Amino acid sequence: MNSHQRIITLCLSAACSVALIFFAYLFFAQKEKSEIRLAGDRQLQIIALDLESVLERYETLPYSISYLPLAAQVLAHPADKALVQQLNLTLQDMQQQAKIAAIYLMDAQGLTIASSNWNSAQSYIEKNFSFRPYFQDAMVKGGGVGHFYGVGNTTSIPGYFISQPVYASAAQRSHSAPVGVITVKISLDEFQKSWRSNNEPIALTDRNGVVFLSNRDEWRYRSLRLLDKDVLNDIQATLQYSGKPVTAISSLPKKDQAGFGDYLTRPIGRLGWQLMLFPDESKVVQAGVQAAVISMLLLVLAATVAGVYYQRRRRIEERQAAAIALQRAADELELKIEQRTGDLMLANTQLEEQFHKLQTTEQVLRSTQNEMVQTGKLAMLGQMAAGITHELNQPLTAIRAFADNAATYLQRGKTDEAVANLQHISDASARMGSIIAQLKGFARKSSGQLGAVDVCSAVHASIAMLQSDIERLKVEVQLAMPDKVLVLGDSVRIEQVLINLLRNALDAVEPAAVKKIKVLLELSDAHISLQIIDSGAGLPEDVISHLFEPFFTTKPSGKGLGLGLAISSSIVQAMNGSLHAGNHIHGGAQFVIRLPVLPE
Repeated sequence: MNSHQRIITLCLSAACSVALIFFAYLFFAQKEKSEIRLAGDRQLQIIALDLESVLERYETLPYSISYLPLAAQVLAHPADKALVQQLNLTLQDMQQQAKIAAIYLMDAQGLTIASSNWNSAQSYIEKNFSFRPYFQDAMVKGGGVGHFYGVGNTTSIPGYFISQPVYASAAQRSHSAPVGVITVKISLDEFQKSWRSNNEPIALTDRNGVVFLSNRDEWRYRSLRLLDKDVLNDIQATLQYSGKPVTAISSLPKKDQAGFGDYLTRPIGRLGWQLMLFPDESKVVQAGVQAAVISMLLLVLAATVAGVYYQRRRRIEERQAAAIALQRAADELELKIEQRTGDLMLANTQLEEQFHKLQTTEQVLRSTQNEMVQTGKLAMLGQMAAGITHELNQPLTAIRAFADNAATYLQRGKTDEAVANLQHISDASARMGSIIAQLKGFARKSSGQLGAVDVCSAVHASIAMLQSDIERLKVEVQLAMPDKVLVLGDSVRIEQVLINLLRNALDAVEPAAVKKIKVLLELSDAHISLQIIDSGAGLPEDVISHLFEPFFTTKPSGKGLGLGLAISSSIVQAMNGSLHAGNHIHGGAQFVIRLPVLPE
């Protein structure tokens, strides 16, 4: 299978996998949705049966009370307080026994004459409820049964109202007008409390879609949809919800709308109520996602098994091919080994000859380098010859003069003066010996062994070697360094480098108006930095990069071979240091020697 076919196969496999995962999501999400709706429908049926049983249980209670002779007597004689009180007590006892909210009697004008809560602060006595639909249904519309749910106008407690007309006597029930209305108020709060244990929203709405019972407090007295103006006016006229403005649930904040969506519903009661259950849709998504994840894991597992099988088969094929190739390679290798063995033996012989030549060449190079260093020192001695001659000529002249004077003083018998002249001759001889010792030390060959060297002493010795030229050129030498700093190096070669750099500095300041050389020694970390700065014209930029190349010089012909700085750089590198050149920020050339400090 070539790469193009492999890519097509992978793309088809990926597309099939995605389709399978999507199908698993849809199938199990739909299955979960069906199960949730089935469970919700069963739950809704149980709640509906329970609610309807309560409503039907009290349906005949007001009808039975309307037959009480005492009720008709009170309506006939409302001013008889004893009679009214007797009815109050009777209604109170019936209310307590039936465990309902209230029972009360209204006259033909809707004025409450007797009530079970006659002794309560929120008593219905003397309250007129003629605006309520349940009164109008029982009294105005020909003596029918009245049903209504609303918030109490007096108690502000919601309840379900059932009313029956009261007639003057049982005989007049079929052909005369009612003289009053008996009403029973039933509280449905117990249902609302029991619904709170359910995580899914449950709501009971009236015929207009207004929620009046729910386990979501923020939904109560809110409508499922926007209501038209006539419906809102009708709700306000009957004070069904105590005058509260009824707005849609969709107008609530998003967090209060949680759970509002598709619902299951069942009709309840005689007023067009709807009992609603809002299934948790997140379970549907969760079931779909779980199915998709499981499908994906199964596909990954299948792909892994297939991949392992494919790789195992490939390894077997590769091992077989490798075994064949290995045998072929072994045969070829054996032949090549025979050929190369002869070539290697010949090459080895040639390498040995070249190695011996390289050793000889290295010895010659080392000898040549040492000779070049010594030649450089001798060349520098030649440059300093005039100054040294001047230095030696002065003591010689003084010795001749003091010797003549001493002979004269001895002839005259002046012994003290002769001794003084002889002492002057001794001092001059010591001065000459010091100069010659410095020349001998500078001219001698280095041992090549590294040891402790006092850089400060080497600086002073180098300046002393050039003192005659410094005085001749009237150069100001400034020293900024401690008393003693030890480095790991070779004293002879360090002095040679310093004399070479100081000699170059003297040549640089000779034509300058201000003749000044500064020697600055700084100690940092495990190294010293020795800077030699002159007040000359500085180094051209195109020259700096070539300064340490052999036979490169900026001096006129006959003034130098161009080996001084190359040799100096080589010497410093051999002592694990470095030599750099550049221009100082305030003008003039700057050479920096960096050497390792001797460990304590």
